[in-house]
Amino acid sequence: MTSLREKAELFHSLHQGGGPLVLANAWDVASARLVEESGAGAVATTSAGVAWSLGAPDGDRLDRDQAIDLIARIAAAVELPVTADIESGFAADAEGVAETVRRVIAAGAVGVNIEDALRDGGTPLRPVEEQCERLAAARQAADEAGIPLFVNARVDVYLRGVGETPKERFETAVERATAYLAAGASGVFVPGVVDPETVAALAGAVAVPLNILAGPGAPTVAELGALGVARVSLGSSIAEAAYALVREAAREVLASGTYTALEGAREYGRLNAILGG
Repeated sequence: MTSLREKAELFHSLHQGGGPLVLANAWDVASARLVEESGAGAVATTSAGVAWSLGAPDGDRLDRDQAIDLIARIAAAVELPVTADIESGFAADAEGVAETVRRVIAAGAVGVNIEDALRDGGTPLRPVEEQCERLAAARQAADEAGIPLFVNARVDVYLRGVGETPKERFETAVERATAYLAAGASGVFVPGVVDPETVAALAGAVAVPLNILAGPGAPTVAELGALGVARVSLGSSIAEAAYALVREAAREVLASGTYTALEGAREYGRLNAILGG
């Protein structure tokens, strides 16, 4: 049986060469099993998909106990390394982030995403010094647990539209990424940017694996890899597509009494089988 430490080491190695690590983010046990069945190297959760599936909005609104319970169920259901999107750490301060990380590791995850966005109606991003304290606390908690946790520091400069010019935005993103690396981050996640010139510049400016959020309109995985990207995530987009199908199928049957939206659905028996049925 693979130990948690071995899974953590494997997860780190997946960021090193051979093309980007591709993460088709899951939000429950069934979606995680489907990702594993599809040949993925690891399973990542999407905070938005997890929150929606549990009846809460995304954006630091989900109860920490509920989130960690789901992480534990996913980690127990798959053989692959699991990395968990824990939003801002489900905590108000650095010690709270450390406690979240301790619990996430106990749940069986070997990686976390920790974002620097603020949603309290004030500034769009947490002050750099405060975010560094939170990342350092996460790293210390992992070290004390004896697990080389992959701490993916999310830089929300582009996602939150911080900076008046492209140059200012880029410099701010690199400044934050560099500070987060010094605080103990293993990688940097910069969602909200996919144009090749900026992505290549970011990859060249940070000394750790760069994670990009991709989807329709973004360069392909191979193209992103050629730009220096080490990790490509789909974020909440698969969950969004699944919920779009719910709406489409419901509207169709209620409006016309037909069922074409359901064509191509995963067969009951095959879906049930991945859950042991």
